[in-house]
Amino acid sequence: MARQSYQEKLAELREDILYMSEVVMERLRMGLDALEQKDEDLANEVITGDSEVNQMYLDLEQQCIELLALQQPVASDLRFIAASFKIITDLERIGDLAVNLGEYTLEAKHDLFPDVDVQEMGEMTLEMIEESMVAYDTEDTDGCRQLAERDDDLDHFAERASEIVVRDLIERELESPDEVEQLLQDVSRLLLTIRDLERVGDHAVNIAARTLYMVENDDELIY
Repeated sequence: MARQSYQEKLAELREDILYMSEVVMERLRMGLDALEQKDEDLANEVITGDSEVNQMYLDLEQQCIELLALQQPVASDLRFIAASFKIITDLERIGDLAVNLGEYTLEAKHDLFPDVDVQEMGEMTLEMIEESMVAYDTEDTDGCRQLAERDDDLDHFAERASEIVVRDLIERELESPDEVEQLLQDVSRLLLTIRDLERVGDHAVNIAARTLYMVENDDELIY
């Protein structure tokens, strides 16, 4: 295969991965909106739409395999393909976490913890995904390192939110076993939501880490 054609296929892979990231971010936005609005139709749309994300992942995986098989890539191209393969895995898992938000929406009956701003946390994770993909597209290594530092803010936010939920649970006075059961379900759902959004941030950092490795052969953010 001509080298120029091979480079064109590498560029096409990058564009396809950027498109997958846009789809995944839209799914996450939809999941957050569904959760906030208690919109079951939107929640079901997120859940059923996961098959599209999964198919994208499989198609891009095949592209990576074919690019490795078509021509022996130079070191920089090899790192690009390897990093891209890892990145689509992170994007697919973010899609799964968006599905979780849809499922939590179907289970949610009440908002008992107004001091926990899930939407703010969700916006933080969306910004992190977008920044990580911009860094991937533009090969911005400084952006990769800055994103890793931002993850500390998300972790602290998640820790504070969990503490609020637990403290409220301890202080709340309940009268009936049914109230206790309902509260425990709501607490469990909210803690899972916080955990899942924190994991979205971790996947964004993974994308930045693989981009840094791709550009500079530097694995400092991977471990």
